[in-house]
Amino acid sequence: MAKNKTAETKVSVQDFLQAAVDSEEKRADSTKLISLMEKVSGYPAKMWGPSIIGFGSYHYKYASGHEGDAPILGFSPRKSAFSLYVFTALEEHYPLLENLGKFKMGKACIYVKKLSDIDTHVLTKIMEQTIQYLKERYPD
Repeated sequence: MAKNKTAETKVSVQDFLQAAVDSEEKRADSTKLISLMEKVSGYPAKMWGPSIIGFGSYHYKYASGHEGDAPILGFSPRKSAFSLYVFTALEEHYPLLENLGKFKMGKACIYVKKLSDIDTHVLTKIMEQTIQYLKERYPD
């Protein structure tokens, strides 16, 4: 079985932000996201792989036998947009996106250009639903 590329690392989140994020606005938005996700999740920010800032973790195992660990919440301050790993992609959770603001959607990833494009109160509700789902689906 192949090893997961995205695993928790010992790299400093602040060192990553200083080295990898070239925009002051994106760095400031990253700091706000860190504060918000730490508050909602109850976990400190840690690096996962080379570019994901994650909060907490859970262990998953699929029917295929593939298993691993992933952050409960997370984001990556990519050059073109923030990748927010905060959504379950469950059909019943899609109504939560209605008032989020300006974003694009991946399979289960929300892309936003800047934090001011979205409503952080709605983002908080999305994160709370995701945490609840993950705790039910993957109990410790």
